[in-house]
Amino acid sequence: MSTDFRPSVVILGSTSGITRATAQAFAAAGYTLVLAARDDEENAILAADIAVRHGVPCHALHFDAEDLPSHGKFVEACEAAIGTKPTGVVLGYGYMAEQEKAQKNMADVQKMISVNLTSAISILEAFAAVFEHRGSGFLGVLSSVAGDRGKQTNYIYGATKAGLTCYLEGLRVRLAKSNVTVTTIQPGFVDTKMTFGLPLPGPLVATPAQAGKAIFKAVSTGKDEAYVPFFWRYIMLIIRNIPRRVFKKMSM
Repeated sequence: MSTDFRPSVVILGSTSGITRATAQAFAAAGYTLVLAARDDEENAILAADIAVRHGVPCHALHFDAEDLPSHGKFVEACEAAIGTKPTGVVLGYGYMAEQEKAQKNMADVQKMISVNLTSAISILEAFAAVFEHRGSGFLGVLSSVAGDRGKQTNYIYGATKAGLTCYLEGLRVRLAKSNVTVTTIQPGFVDTKMTFGLPLPGPLVATPAQAGKAIFKAVSTGKDEAYVPFFWRYIMLIIRNIPRRVFKKMSM
């Protein structure tokens, strides 16, 4: 594949389990990659591995989601690394504090809002402006099934993801006329560091590799939204339709 015509993608939060697998899926399809994360050492090792494993250009850049003033410069750095504007972006970072701790500590609440919502809007608006001006591009963003309905076990985290999902819906409508796609990814349970130690139902838990392939397929085909794995669409359909008087008596 000629480098001149190779598509490219920026992976934000590239060192998580899901985004590592997503990066592998894009690399296997021949994309040039920019991996962006706060842990420079781990990110550089990951980029070197992907470059060797798949034979594609893979650049490691420092990215601090909560450093909002740096976001404009980061977009320019991506273009400088690739040599042209990226074809698309996948945002896969997030932060989830324990629900009971967050109920007593506003710092945890502010951290979840800052990482999951404020920073996401900041960096996505920066890339959206570039893609809108060019008239092409894609944005794939990991929200969560936790945002589909407030549950007592994680309603604060879920509220930040519900806000993100709503934001993405509006952004999708705005960018549709500019040929820019916005894909909302709704992961269910995935076996990652974020879910380590949680009492998860085994049959409903996907591996990062399964999630990565599903995310690549959804984003590269321009879907509006995708549940990962797919059956979470039907699980959440049931949960959203449980009558409120019944839902209040449930322990979820």
